[in-house]
Amino acid sequence: MAGWKPIPRAGDDRLEAYPTVVRQFGKLMSENESIETNPSPAGERSPWLHRLAVLSVCLVWPLIWVGGLVTTYDAGMAVPDWPGTYGYNLFLYPLSTWLYGPFDLFIEHGHRLLGAVVGLVAIAMVVAAIRREDRRAVVWLTVGILVAVISQGALGGVRVLLSDRTTAMIHGCFGPVVFALCCIAASVTSRRWWDRKLTAKRAAQGAEAAKPLSRWVVGLAAVPVLLSYLQLVLGAQLRHVQPLTTPGTFTLIVAVHIVTAFGLWLLTPVLFVLVRRCGDLTLSRPAGWLIWFVGCQILLGTGTWIVTYGWPSVLEFLPFGEGFLVRSKGFVDSIIVTAHVAVGSLILATAAVILVQVLRQRTLATPV
Repeated sequence: MAGWKPIPRAGDDRLEAYPTVVRQFGKLMSENESIETNPSPAGERSPWLHRLAVLSVCLVWPLIWVGGLVTTYDAGMAVPDWPGTYGYNLFLYPLSTWLYGPFDLFIEHGHRLLGAVVGLVAIAMVVAAIRREDRRAVVWLTVGILVAVISQGALGGVRVLLSDRTTAMIHGCFGPVVFALCCIAASVTSRRWWDRKLTAKRAAQGAEAAKPLSRWVVGLAAVPVLLSYLQLVLGAQLRHVQPLTTPGTFTLIVAVHIVTAFGLWLLTPVLFVLVRRCGDLTLSRPAGWLIWFVGCQILLGTGTWIVTYGWPSVLEFLPFGEGFLVRSKGFVDSIIVTAHVAVGSLILATAAVILVQVLRQRTLATPV
């Protein structure tokens, strides 16, 4: 537009030649630009660390899926040696043999390859945190993730070398913990984590301050984490039934597993209502997802029982359950069972992220 001149910013000598209203507007624009370009103090947030954390999340959850398929198809001993594969280096095993060989060899060797990639990403996270992250807790979190990934790989190797079902059960219970740690790392390194800090500072300076969550709400947010992990441990005992497990013990584990699942499901709407009161959508949205995840998990658990043991006696009144036949390791059946395992890990990770975010909101909203 002809004759249009941009309004000078603070520090520009031409600003003093303008009327008072224009000068104030120019200073305000300069402050806003400073906030937008520097939303957090220097060194507090590393974009590369966040990208690596998100990449670890995107790799570990498929790794849990593949690990679930390994257990479903009893493919844990498809490769009897470790850390190599039939005498080859892990990365030098012939591609044609892997891709066109038996399916159990395909998923077991693929599980190891994907696990090695996760280990490389975990190392990169530690390097990025040491170089770019000022928060000591985040640095130690990345170190903890690396140690957890190495430990998980070692557990998998011991399971192969000893051919031990107990070690396989521990290996299956520890994988979701690694996934939850990666999700927490992705959360605490995100831009939203620092945007919440900036919003809290602005609210403290204005008339509307954020409502701090009470201690008992924080305690309530910790309960889904404990219950979801208890469910994983119980489910692992049902998947890796030990030789000394009696029918009575097995029935008791099933009963506790079912009761805990419905108890967790009833708790999630309460948590959603409580965290929604603070007005932070980054808290209420994951809490809403948790309701759907647990409901979906209950359906998958029912499907897992049906494809593994047959139609439950309590559902015999339904007409389409009559004459149901259990098939050994059918593809759709294995996907249902594996999805039940994977969604359980997703529930644990979501609950852990909600707990961390609730602690963060309480810390920022509580007056010092």
